[in-house]
Amino acid sequence: MSNGENVLCGGIIVGGVSLSPDADAREACDIVSKEIKRAGLNPARLRFEIYKKSVDARKKKDVRLVYSVAVTYKDSDGSFDIGKLSRMSYTVSPLNRAKLDIKRGEEPISAPPLVVGMGPAGLFAALLLAENGYRPVIIDRGDGILERCRRTAVFFERGELDVESNVQFGAGGAGTFSDGKLVTRVGDARVGYVLRRFCDFGAPEDIMTAAKPHVGTDLLVGIVDSMLRRIEELGGTVIYRCRLEGIKRRGGELAAATSSGDIACSSMVLATGHSARDVYSMLLADGYDVRPKPFSLGVRIEHLQEDVDRALLGDFAGHPALGKGEYHLSDTTSGRGVYTFCMCPGGEVVAGASEAGGVVVNGMSRHARDGRNANSAVLVSVRPEDYGSTPMGAIALQRRLERAAYEAGGGDYYAPYQTVGDFLDGRAGSEPTRILPTYRGGKVRAARLDAMLPPFVTEEMKRGLLSFEKKLSGFAASDALLTGVETRSSAPVRIMRNDVLCAVGNDRVYPCGEGAGYAGGITSAAVDGIKVAEAIIARFAI
Repeated sequence: MSNGENVLCGGIIVGGVSLSPDADAREACDIVSKEIKRAGLNPARLRFEIYKKSVDARKKKDVRLVYSVAVTYKDSDGSFDIGKLSRMSYTVSPLNRAKLDIKRGEEPISAPPLVVGMGPAGLFAALLLAENGYRPVIIDRGDGILERCRRTAVFFERGELDVESNVQFGAGGAGTFSDGKLVTRVGDARVGYVLRRFCDFGAPEDIMTAAKPHVGTDLLVGIVDSMLRRIEELGGTVIYRCRLEGIKRRGGELAAATSSGDIACSSMVLATGHSARDVYSMLLADGYDVRPKPFSLGVRIEHLQEDVDRALLGDFAGHPALGKGEYHLSDTTSGRGVYTFCMCPGGEVVAGASEAGGVVVNGMSRHARDGRNANSAVLVSVRPEDYGSTPMGAIALQRRLERAAYEAGGGDYYAPYQTVGDFLDGRAGSEPTRILPTYRGGKVRAARLDAMLPPFVTEEMKRGLLSFEKKLSGFAASDALLTGVETRSSAPVRIMRNDVLCAVGNDRVYPCGEGAGYAGGITSAAVDGIKVAEAIIARFAI
């Protein structure tokens, strides 16, 4: 905002400072300091910090790093008049680092809050409740982080699936086995709080300034464990291998029926994730308002990371200041939409099954992103009318494709693959050559993914691959690998809630996060968990 509006604020963001990748980041602060001085302010009274850093690769021969700089008064009692700074050479906007506005309620609390699910929504809800003295109980059907990692490794190596503890279920939720992306389009001051708390528990500080922050699976496991230990230190209770089986009401009392027995609670946060299909069935049977919504289906595509780097960064590929090449591509010209999702630089395709007899793929990378391949989902939008416009119709479609993938892979959790060339030509059988599959270390079998997917998905994917080739050279290379199927990119349903975030018609039950249909990634799920915790704190006294 540099349109001359007289907005007074305690800090500003000066954006659009473009530098060579070889330049030191402090040069951006020095440039802004000189601009501030020319605008009539004394830079000696001010503090300059890098606020955000992004890559501008529109010109392959002149790739740039673009910085935004946060400017605040050292003595904390000054203010900026943005109108007076509007003639600066760079964009100027207010700096918003608002803290959480915690308000406490007065309703008596008969038992601790119960948080069901240890993904980002459940973790952040439980953490905020614990830090405000509410001593929550948090449960998950899966294992703690170390045992969950062990069981997942056994599945990857030997194909022995534990349906309760896997890539989808257990401490940290599905986001633990991912790239750990913290990018979000949610415009909420709580996003900064989420990033700060991740750093408090072990994430690298650069996530605070990166335009596309990520953590990586290898770091996330420690962060999740530290968060859960902190909840326990504050008086909370953490229970693993505890599956929600029902919600009981007796008069004004609320309790969860679980595989470990009944747990009384004053309120219940339902943060069970997008793969807890039994919870959806239970809620529908109990009369909850659960509605179908659009979601997406598709496959994972793999390229060599060095090819992606070269296509995106040209001669600057491999520059240490630029990191690995990342892309996000979309095409909506058909009216339906095809897009890439959860791109994992230097990562691997992982086995995301949580039901016996089904194959599901997802993407994962470690913090260093140092693997040979890049992978991304290629997804097609699915509308409610495509599956009968019912919640269980959506789940039936997902399950049918997962079982078809299982059979096509040979019935032992090998995944079906197809080269892009074969997919476009409607055939199968080409062996991987230059680009080798990463799913379970190469446990894949050739199949006709184009025949397995619904026709509207196949046709849209074919169109999308050719469209993306025009935007990113090599995307539709004939030897690029497709592995299927990706069915769990988001929840196919939404559990409806009212303006105080309770489930419609079910007071004190709070649907939350991605599984409830209110988030689409780690950060947005964490933000929703915080909102729900704030609602509980604003209602109940301790």
